[in-house]
Amino acid sequence: MFFDLDWAQLGWNEFAWPWAFAAVLLPLLVRLLPKARQSGATALRVPFYSALVSSRQLVGSAHRVIRILVLCAWLLLILAAARPQHVGERIELPVSGRDLLMAVDISGSMRQDDMVFQGRRVTRLTAVKAVASEFLSRRIGDRLGLILFGTQAYLQTPLTFDRETILTLLGEAQIGLAGQETAIGDALGLALKHLQQVEGEQKVLILLTDGANTTGSVEPLEAARLAASEGLTVYTIGIGADQQQLNSLFGARLRNNLADLDEPTLQQIAALTGGQYFRAKSLGDLQSIYARLDALEAVTSEPEIFRPISERYYWPLGTALILALFIMLLQIRGIGVQHAD
Repeated sequence: MFFDLDWAQLGWNEFAWPWAFAAVLLPLLVRLLPKARQSGATALRVPFYSALVSSRQLVGSAHRVIRILVLCAWLLLILAAARPQHVGERIELPVSGRDLLMAVDISGSMRQDDMVFQGRRVTRLTAVKAVASEFLSRRIGDRLGLILFGTQAYLQTPLTFDRETILTLLGEAQIGLAGQETAIGDALGLALKHLQQVEGEQKVLILLTDGANTTGSVEPLEAARLAASEGLTVYTIGIGADQQQLNSLFGARLRNNLADLDEPTLQQIAALTGGQYFRAKSLGDLQSIYARLDALEAVTSEPEIFRPISERYYWPLGTALILALFIMLLQIRGIGVQHAD
């Protein structure tokens, strides 16, 4: 009868350790064991022994109630020891086995507002945030990481399945926080160092910048060769309009932004590591580039089965503790009654 109960109505539907129910027989085994011989020597003097004896001499219904409560508390403890759990429905989690890092340039040049988003001019970093966030939100099954770099390169987020954290930290990135210059080689080196410390079948880095390597301790092409030897595929994206109209007191003039972008180095990095180089002159270009990256590094794998588990042992355990306190109060009351008599 005990096992025929509808446990789901009580908040659980499985037991992690069902073998714990065998402990129900322990009190019976203790009663069947031969009692130890009593010796004449006193091992320990208990000043309140008479009170303990009197508490055992409770008669009538109070004594029966205590025995029932003790039995219930013991059964509840056994139930808690069996670890009742609520196991949810099966959830399929597609896991690609791919480790995908995104390195985003936040140097001072990313402040240029030569991109158009929702009908207004925005900075390059704002456009990157808008498009990259959509791309990352689709990467279900990939372990994602984020590197921000300027004069220095920082691992903002280690590889994780938590896409919400990645999107939050990318949205909070500010221009100039890592310095005003551009250390492409350091960003590559940091990505390689981090990926060497984790196990993964496919390792991909998407590096996005609008400039040339102007600082840092690692030469970009040297870092690319090391990345190739470690099986890291690097996709590089050069962002920025070819020309930008600047208005001044002397009239409008065109600025050549292409001179700031080291396309040959970015192309060589991609070629050395088996990736591709993309040029993003507008927000539309960025969107199409990330769509192509989705096709090149598609998420295709067998899903893993996940069933959420919630522990429920604290309900019978808490009830057993409450019963134990109630039994203690009854015994104290019984001692008081005995002394009053």
